[in-house]
Amino acid sequence: MEMEVNDKPGGNTNAYRRHTRANDNRRTPLGMGRSVFPDDAVARIFRPSRSATTSAPARNGWKLVFEVRSPSFIEPLMGYTGSRDTLQQVELRFPTLDQAVRYAERQGLQYRVQTMEQDRKIETDENRRASRTFSDSTLDRLGLSRLSETYGRAMTGAANRNDPDGSANWAAPMKIVSDRTLSLDAKRSILMNWAYTEYLIDQATNEGMPENGRPSRLDEVEQALLALERDVSENQSRKEAA
Repeated sequence: MEMEVNDKPGGNTNAYRRHTRANDNRRTPLGMGRSVFPDDAVARIFRPSRSATTSAPARNGWKLVFEVRSPSFIEPLMGYTGSRDTLQQVELRFPTLDQAVRYAERQGLQYRVQTMEQDRKIETDENRRASRTFSDSTLDRLGLSRLSETYGRAMTGAANRNDPDGSANWAAPMKIVSDRTLSLDAKRSILMNWAYTEYLIDQATNEGMPENGRPSRLDEVEQALLALERDVSENQSRKEAA
């Protein structure tokens, strides 16, 4: 849910520098009555950037959204990413930073003003959380939920290992399972990230935005994940029997 909020016109060029000092503070409501938002709501105020998928200029003004209060989940029937946190549907737009901050203070909200560097970090963190949510859901569906933390660590270490992209470097997911040059953590991370990419392609297709004009290979990647863990289990059994 997105709303355009027009307070009083104005605001000055020094607003950002003044309001960064108010980051992460609990503000006392300036208006009359109780806030319309929960006590644990934390607002994030930022200037929206231009989307990488469009040549249109960025929209002017500032946006106020709320930090996540509960983890997201994969809806089992349709496969959509869901959340029980209704504040994730709220987006407020303001012409100036001053107006966004005044609104947060009137509502007694904890808030912080986000810099461009923080924008990039938050986007990375959000992508990481989304892929981890997908990983946990996929492992649970495949009967491998016991490996949730193991896959989480493997995916976290992908950047340090410089893991390659699965679909760009292997003709088929099963080729990753049999690749002797890869560590077990790398295989797990590459396959799960490939599965997540295929899941996103599925979602785009379901929403009428076909990607690359090809069917999803999600099932193929999942079969490779199962084959990988069967190999791991069989190797462990042989070592224990030896």
